[in-house]
Amino acid sequence: MRSVDDTDRRILLAMTANPRSTIVAIADELGLARNTVQARLTALEAGPALQGFDRRLHAASLGYPLTVFMLTQVDQPRLEHVVAQLREIPEVVQAHGLSGPGDILVRCVCTDTDDLYRVNRLVLACDGVIRTETSLAMGELIPFRLAPVLERDLEH
Repeated sequence: MRSVDDTDRRILLAMTANPRSTIVAIADELGLARNTVQARLTALEAGPALQGFDRRLHAASLGYPLTVFMLTQVDQPRLEHVVAQLREIPEVVQAHGLSGPGDILVRCVCTDTDDLYRVNRLVLACDGVIRTETSLAMGELIPFRLAPVLERDLEH
């Protein structure tokens, strides 16, 4: 995986500030050649730095006002099998492997509490899931962001 440098950071910050900016507009704003910006973006897209557009979608606006986090305990030898099954549940929008008492933190979106009950049953039905502990998100206090760390890293 290639390292992100200050030029990449500046491009990413410009895209964060104005996601609909063209490559030409970013190049002009940063004083870079269009080909430089294009090549940098192509390299960033080829790796994990730039992720899918769906990360920008707002679940509540799409009819899924409930966000829940399920601390999921699994039978360790079946971890990969459990993850494959979780991928098949559309309401599972993210999952993180954890250290500590839980094995996977599953983030789900639901239409209402009845839907949450249904989704929780689907997660519990995954072969290898032992138990879940579900917490309802009451509100997003700090939306996902990386601009502050990019800005800090540019200063150093």
